[in-house]
Amino acid sequence: MAAAQPSVFASVAFLKIHDFGRRPVVEQARLRAQLEAAVAVTLHELAEGSRVVLDAADGIALVVFDDPRGALRIAERALAAGAAGLPLAIGITHGAVRQTGEGAGEGLLGDGIAVAAAIAELAGPQKLLLTREFRLALADAVPGAEAAVAGAGTHTDASLRSHELYRPDARAARGRARRYGAATLLVALALVGAGAGYRASIEGPRAYAGRLAAEAHSGSAKAQERALRLLRQIAR
Repeated sequence: MAAAQPSVFASVAFLKIHDFGRRPVVEQARLRAQLEAAVAVTLHELAEGSRVVLDAADGIALVVFDDPRGALRIAERALAAGAAGLPLAIGITHGAVRQTGEGAGEGLLGDGIAVAAAIAELAGPQKLLLTREFRLALADAVPGAEAAVAGAGTHTDASLRSHELYRPDARAARGRARRYGAATLLVALALVGAGAGYRASIEGPRAYAGRLAAEAHSGSAKAQERALRLLRQIAR
């Protein structure tokens, strides 16, 4: 008897065709072909040995090793194919998977795949939901990348398992970038102010202002304005 393969952790994106079982056979074939094409055109971004694509009854499971952000990027681009009439619901998690046989291409199973499929069922058409486990893996792999997701509440799947879920949110990422930018500007202004104060204390206020004025004589209008402002402050 072959020894059981050990489990590893990976990011799993389950791309589910909404209401697949209720559709006519011809439409099922068309939608599956669209899904396979959508995945194929984006997979080149991931190294071949870093991912496994698994067929499911109603879609595709994409298992990505050591690249949570890559898994999210592929899922988002596949979801964008909905504009061409592909009704996708996508769930992403980070969980345990293991090989089902000796060969590397014999398939995978595990809780990570089951959870991703359950989250896709909760997502609904043209929606993408992420688990808390995936958000943590994303933050570990690319610190700061988790800012691009926002809370979507706690939901219970068909197996009565509770999941804390998130969704992509570009506004959250932009808001974080603005906050960092403002903080950086404040620090820069504080450093400039401290440097100017230090130089003025060493040279003397009038000597320092005079040097600024001399430098500004052949410099920019901003430099001239800065020197004049400092001279006015000293005169007071």
